[in-house]
Amino acid sequence: MTDENEYEFKPFAKIVRRNRPVIITEKIDGTNGLVFVNEIGGVLAGSRNRWVTPTNDNFGFAKWVYEHTDELRMLGPGYHYGEWWGQGIQRRYGLEEKRFSLFNAGRWSQPDVRPPCCHVVPTLGHGFEKDGIVAECLERLRVEGSAAAPGFMNPEGIVVFHTASGHLQKVTLEGDAEPKGKRK
Repeated sequence: MTDENEYEFKPFAKIVRRNRPVIITEKIDGTNGLVFVNEIGGVLAGSRNRWVTPTNDNFGFAKWVYEHTDELRMLGPGYHYGEWWGQGIQRRYGLEEKRFSLFNAGRWSQPDVRPPCCHVVPTLGHGFEKDGIVAECLERLRVEGSAAAPGFMNPEGIVVFHTASGHLQKVTLEGDAEPKGKRK
């Protein structure tokens, strides 16, 4: 028999209950943005998988972060993820400007707690999946259009945040059954 002191014991992860509350926000079709604020107020810009700079940018996001550094310090130390969207990016949403919308709607939904230069993804609903909240929010988005850009009738879909597991899942209005690269 092998000596148990030779190997690190790795317990099986706790399984969370599926039937727990979910929070549903609009899935905005843009590009991921990251604002990082360090402990002494230094600010960096990032995309989904790299740091960006005004000379090595992602649709002008780093330039925008640089121009709004003083305001963005209000976010406090940490990694602040969101969507950079609007003019010239993906669906464009009929906007004449670009916007940065923070993902953490629970934390940033009140305008007085976030920098004036930042928006937040709209919360479309919350409740239990078994009660049909996901289908209800999708249908409302399909019929009423974007909550992030009122009047825009071709929104991408929703993001479902499972409160017990902390996991995010997306559901798109078109082509949800196909991987992104396979859609026509």
